Amino acid sequence: MNRMASLVAADAAARPWWKGAAIYQIYPRSFLDSNGDGIGDLPGITQRLDHVASLGVDAIWVSPFFTSPMKDFGYDVADYCDVDPIFGTLADFDALVARAHALGLRVLIDQVYAHTSDQHGWFEESRRDRINPRADWYVWADAKPDGSPPTNWQSVFGGPAWTWDARRGQYYLHNFLSSQPQLNGHNPEVQEGLLGVARFWLERGIDGFRIDALNFSMHDPQLRDNPPAPPSDKPRSRPFDFQQRIYNQSHPAIPRFIARIRALTDQYEGIFTVAEVGGEEAEREMKSFTAGDEHLNSAYGFNFLYADALRPGTVCAALAEWPDHEGVGWPSWAFENHDAPRALSRWCEPGQREAFARLKMLVLAALRGNVILYQGEELGLTQVDIPFEHLHDPEAIANWPLTLSRDGARTPMPWRADAVDAGFGSLDPWLPIGAENAARAVDRQEGDPASLLHHTRAMLALRKSHPALHHGAVTRCRAAGDLLVLERQGGGEQMRVLANFGEESVMLDEIQGTGEVLAAINGASARELPAFGALVVRL
Repeated sequence: MNRMASLVAADAAARPWWKGAAIYQIYPRSFLDSNGDGIGDLPGITQRLDHVASLGVDAIWVSPFFTSPMKDFGYDVADYCDVDPIFGTLADFDALVARAHALGLRVLIDQVYAHTSDQHGWFEESRRDRINPRADWYVWADAKPDGSPPTNWQSVFGGPAWTWDARRGQYYLHNFLSSQPQLNGHNPEVQEGLLGVARFWLERGIDGFRIDALNFSMHDPQLRDNPPAPPSDKPRSRPFDFQQRIYNQSHPAIPRFIARIRALTDQYEGIFTVAEVGGEEAEREMKSFTAGDEHLNSAYGFNFLYADALRPGTVCAALAEWPDHEGVGWPSWAFENHDAPRALSRWCEPGQREAFARLKMLVLAALRGNVILYQGEELGLTQVDIPFEHLHDPEAIANWPLTLSRDGARTPMPWRADAVDAGFGSLDPWLPIGAENAARAVDRQEGDPASLLHHTRAMLALRKSHPALHHGAVTRCRAAGDLLVLERQGGGEQMRVLANFGEESVMLDEIQGTGEVLAAINGASARELPAFGALVVRL
């Protein structure tokens, strides 16, 4: 074993598996359909795990597959501890976990602790009357004297965040769809119920959780109105955008519940937890949710997911929020996911996509923190235009045409370019595949050594084989126009990443490109970075 390999092995043994991990997000409905019903499923995921493992990622994150009426496609859970029949069975899930582990992949699953479906048994009992055992498991409140809702809070998906229920003679809170009633996270019994759900999946052998909308899990018990948001030049497509959301979310007691989650996961070996956190106070909340050793392991926000451009300054600003200091949590980063438009459709012109996709993957692999790839990102998939009459996404339907459809990023994964269904498994998939994406199918890129698929593997392998890139500190991040200069240090090595985000060449001075070149893309050299060119240099 050479010196560098020895350093990497020793370094890996001294840290948790997840620190610096690459995680691959799978959206079950759209990965592979094993039974021809038009919807992807758990057996379909198991069939294609070899592809995921070949990328060199450390774990998969499987989006919700739980029993659900699918009004929000699984994020409205009707039974936390069972598999929806459209996705398979618990036995299918166990087989998926076994296959993933055999391939060296850890398995993360979603947990939705802020709300349930209105078809969940907990809510069906809670709404029955005001004295049943689960009467206080959801957020109920009386009408104002004039019959209007208890507060002015607005739903993410549009309209008031309160719905009247005649059986209770009260309003219930829902920060999302009216069919997603808000759990009362302040109630210790609710917390015990959710911890029991986590324990159920931990006992089935999963390796961690991605926790959805965690900053919505507790509300202001005093039911104070949100103040109006200050004037903004940004377009406001929803009433939700007109308020400062300080009372319907982000309650200061949330970290105490998180500590209970951590106490549970610490009873199992090697469990990783990451929270999704959005909103104006995301950075503060992410740090609060991950502080010290008694909270979650990581959090990710929306620094890149809704950015209209990827710029050097965006990268440096995001990394600056997470310095390598004692007590500061560990970040996770995603350029794409099931809720955001495909990055290549946001960040570059069609004629630039091939070169920009390579740059994007190199930059992602160079970030300090965990990196999350969304299925198809390794192929360079783009946003599919879904006509209004074919939309499924409730947010896009409610806010048409000002909200970009999430459906366009949830289209089926293309596996075979010459197949009518692109190898998805159904001639009538739940969403169209898109001809442009079908041409980027896995089999076609496997046969092309210069493809983005092979480049993705190379970038993840480079990241994994160099501790400075994998989990080292950021010693310098500078944005100079279109040029990003990112320096990392760790495991006895120093690395410099030079990336040109612009369409014009950037000349490098005699020092910048000096060192051992480990990667050069889009025609980059030690003296010049052409459009979207980049270098990774060991100093």
